[in-house]
Amino acid sequence: MHEGCSAEFANGKEIVNKLRMMGFSGHPLPAPFVIACDGCGKSFIMRTHEAACHCGMVYGVTPCHASAAGNVKAAGENY
Repeated sequence: MHEGCSAEFANGKEIVNKLRMMGFSGHPLPAPFVIACDGCGKSFIMRTHEAACHCGMVYGVTPCHASAAGNVKAAGENY
């Protein structure tokens, strides 16, 4: 992203906003992540930089941080 990989985000909403602004939301991740949903507790496979669990909880991870599932942050339900 434009700040390079040093950008800091306070929460998942900031990450998702940045992804949407830069057009990266639908880009595929280098490798899919299995994410345990904060909303319903079920796991789902995250394949793109922005994704939603079947219950509507939205998650995001920037391209610079897409190498580890621990960098994925929840933005909120139906965000």
